[in-house]
Amino acid sequence: MLDNKTILITGGTGSFGKKFVETILRDFNPKKIIIYSRDELKQYEMAQNFNHKCMRYFIGDVRDKERLKSALNGVDICIHAAALKHVPIAEYNPMECIKTNIEGASNIIDACLYNNVSHIIALSTDKAANPINLYGATKLCSDKLFIAANNIKGKTQSKFSVVRYGNVVGSRGSVVPFFQKLKNDGAKELPITDERMTRFWITLQQGVDFVIKNLKRMHGGEIFVPKIPSMRIMDLAKAIAPTLNTKIIGIRPGEKLHEIMIPKDDSHLCIEFEDFFILTPTIQFQTPIDYTITQINEKGKKVAEEFEYSSNTNTQWLDNQSLLKLLNS
Repeated sequence: MLDNKTILITGGTGSFGKKFVETILRDFNPKKIIIYSRDELKQYEMAQNFNHKCMRYFIGDVRDKERLKSALNGVDICIHAAALKHVPIAEYNPMECIKTNIEGASNIIDACLYNNVSHIIALSTDKAANPINLYGATKLCSDKLFIAANNIKGKTQSKFSVVRYGNVVGSRGSVVPFFQKLKNDGAKELPITDERMTRFWITLQQGVDFVIKNLKRMHGGEIFVPKIPSMRIMDLAKAIAPTLNTKIIGIRPGEKLHEIMIPKDDSHLCIEFEDFFILTPTIQFQTPIDYTITQINEKGKKVAEEFEYSSNTNTQWLDNQSLLKLLNS
């Protein structure tokens, strides 16, 4: 699937991009990997570790459609990972988040169609399901744009899908490295927004592997959701720093107690497979697609009415030892 292919990753200097590139270089033989992002310093630093002859580093912003059209020329696969994703920062700078997450998504779609890119996957977030913050709302808009793009592709071969998952263990800006830094810096306590809070958790490698597998199984128009474990924030704090006290500081702007990846209102769209779910499109495509069978012949079935996939009612849970294993990996 990825051998001898040209792959472009927007926001490729982030945690996902680095792990994605590491995996592709290890397991496949790509023709070219293009890192497309705004920050020249991050690209310079990444190039010190990833200097394979197939690597290319393009300076550009997803807000710039003309630059995207140029960068995507000759590209077979596009992974759209660029986003402004910090919830409180998005609440304070709403238009900047909208320009990158919504207008940027639209630009990616137009540029991929212009260049007849065959497979396009956009990374989403659990915060896009029943969003209460601006970040989640912009990612919901982005998801809708990418799914609807399958209806405007005309005679191009382009297929657009979305991957939605929860918090990534150890990614930049997540609570795990934040707690670890406080512990290493000699803090006397860890700040907890609410002791009832739960979250979905996935490792970077699991996220990358899920995206790669979905490139093979996608028809176009799906939102892919992995089955992953939940963990309580208090258990997380005790696993990372068992000797430190905790201090309740209150929920931050735009923050939820629990995250949802599949709302009850979408249960009629949901198909369950062995280790993942698919949310089918809310709109009809010109050519009907049977989403109960993937492109690699996996077979799924409709979920029960009013099914919900939420971090607090999940059937899979991480305990302290499981989390420490994930951190060590």
